Parts: sequence; structure tokens; C-alpha cells
Amino acid sequence: MQKSLSYDDVLLVPQYSDIKSRAEVSTSTNLGAGLILNLPIISSPMDTITETSMAFVMGTMGGTGIIHRYNTIEVQTNIVKEVNECFAHETGMPSMDTNHYVGAAVGVTGDFIERAQALVFAGVHYICVDVAHGHHILMEEALYNLKKSLPGGIHIMAGNVATLDGINDLADWGADSVRCNIGGGSICSTRIQTGHGIPGFQTIVECAKTDRNVGIIADGGIRNAGDIVKALAAGADAVMLGSLLAGTHETPGDILKDKYGSWKTYRGMASKEAQMSWRGNYSSYEGISSHVPYHGYVDDILADLKRNIKSGLSYSGARNIRELQAKAMFVRQTSAGVTESNTHIASKSRKW
Repeated sequence: MQKSLSYDDVLLVPQYSDIKSRAEVSTSTNLGAGLILNLPIISSPMDTITETSMAFVMGTMGGTGIIHRYNTIEVQTNIVKEVNECFAHETGMPSMDTNHYVGAAVGVTGDFIERAQALVFAGVHYICVDVAHGHHILMEEALYNLKKSLPGGIHIMAGNVATLDGINDLADWGADSVRCNIGGGSICSTRIQTGHGIPGFQTIVECAKTDRNVGIIADGGIRNAGDIVKALAAGADAVMLGSLLAGTHETPGDILKDKYGSWKTYRGMASKEAQMSWRGNYSSYEGISSHVPYHGYVDDILADLKRNIKSGLSYSGARNIRELQAKAMFVRQTSAGVTESNTHIASKSRKW
């Protein structure tokens, strides 16, 4: 039986560096088919993560946001238009003439072709085919039909998969980039409910073995900047975030207040609550709904992540993500190593 590693199981080995300033380090990445980001971070297409405000800030900070699909075609296309109007107001140029990108999600059944066509007409820069188990015949058929129905040059992102066969097949079926991970998200219970999945770090290691020209997106299980650096070093071109962005001012939903503090809702799209909200019933549920502390503005979080990613690259002597992937050396750590790696003074009792 093959051993599989999670992000906590590994550390990057510090290496000689001649980088004198983090300003020398680039965080830009190319996901293919015209999708080039200055920050390798994508906000997840969840109804408690990405709508107008999040997508706008993600774009202006160098990353990108994907408008979720749990609404009508009219609502989703209007959000895309709002984001693009915000980009145009900020730069004084049409959004298609800047390096600000906004994506939007579609499914693999029902109105997905009509939805994708309407989104492209509204000015979306790429389409994300968004399903929990992407290595599936419905994904194969959807990618074929989308490629046939959409204008050439539209980047198509797809997922999720957890294996080399999965990413190879999605690339062969027409995906330009693929979301890689099954069940590792902070509010995803797929591995508990179905018994299926592969630890997030191992997923990226396996998917990075692909010989296809396809972008790799580490999606799920990313809890901090160090995990982002590990994912990029293992072969990811970008990461998709949910929990690290949850609870910020730009996420949809009201700020809830009680005697314990301020909160916002964060829920998995396969949770009972989310399914009941967007379609009035639920089938199998593979997520939970929760409240997370209010964290302020997302641009502060993204700026911190960018600084730490740059620092992470510099520890391997790498000036860009490709150099990091070429130079990276990993070691395994024990559970004691994980404890040592974490800040642990707060767990000690105070002695006088």
C-alpha cells in the first residue's frame, strides 16, 4: 500500500540564497491559455467566499476570484459585469485590456452551456467547471460541449481530481488548468462520508508528474502561507483558497455579532445548508456549515500571504515559482517535528 503525505508531513530544506531583497522574488504564474496571475491565489467559487467584492479585490491584488454558480444565470452574469465595471473604474481602461481577471463557475448538467455562453458574453475571462468528482464521464462530456460551444481562447479550468490519471484525462478532454484535491478542505467531509481522497500534498506530487500542458491548482487543505509554498514547490502553479479568506469583509453575507465577538458564515457547498439554500433539497452531504471570526479586510490577508510566499521562495534561493520547483528539496517530519514547527510557547503554563 502506497504511503501518502500531507502538508504537515513535510518541510522544505533551507538552501543557499543570493537573494538580497524579497523585491527580487516574483510570485507571478502562468496557468496557460492566457491566464497569467501576479499572485498565485484563486478564491474559491463558494457562496460564502466569492461574489463582487471578493472577485474585485482578488483581481486588483494580482490573484483572481471565481464567481460561484449557486444562483441564476442573470445574477451570476450581473456580478461579472459589476466586477468588470469596478476594474474599469479603477484603471480607466476596459477590463479586457488589463491584467485583472474574473472567472465564473458552471456545473456539468442542466443549463451549464447556456450559463457559460452568457458569462462569456458578460465579459468573464475564464470558465471554471466546478464539480466535486471531476474524473467522471459527465466532466468529459461537459468539456467537449463547452469547447465546441464557446469562442476559442477562453481558458477552461476544471476539477476536482486527485490522481495523475485524473489530471491527464481532464487535460485531454480540453481543460487548460485543473483543480487538484479531493476532500481536504476545512469544511469538506468527503473523506469522512465516502472514504475517498488522497492527502493534499501527495495529490500535488502525483498530479505534477503529468506530461500534459496543463496548469495545476492546489485546491484544499491549505491552512497557511507555508502550505502554499509547499504546494507550489511540489508542482502547483497556483492555490485555491476558501478558509484563509473566510470571515473577511469582502465575503458575502452579513457580519453577525454576539457577546463573544463578530462572525461570518462559512459553509461547504456540499453541506446540507448550502444545498437547501440553492436548490431546496439535499442529496448526499459532504460538507458542513459554520461561523468563523470576522477577520477584517482581505487585502491585508493577501498582502501578508504574498510577503510570506516571497520569503518562502527566498529560503530555497528561488526568484520565481519555476526556480522553486527546480530547486526544492523536501524532508519528512515526525509528529514531534510538527509540534516543534508550530509556535508552542502559548501551550506552556506560566511559571514564576
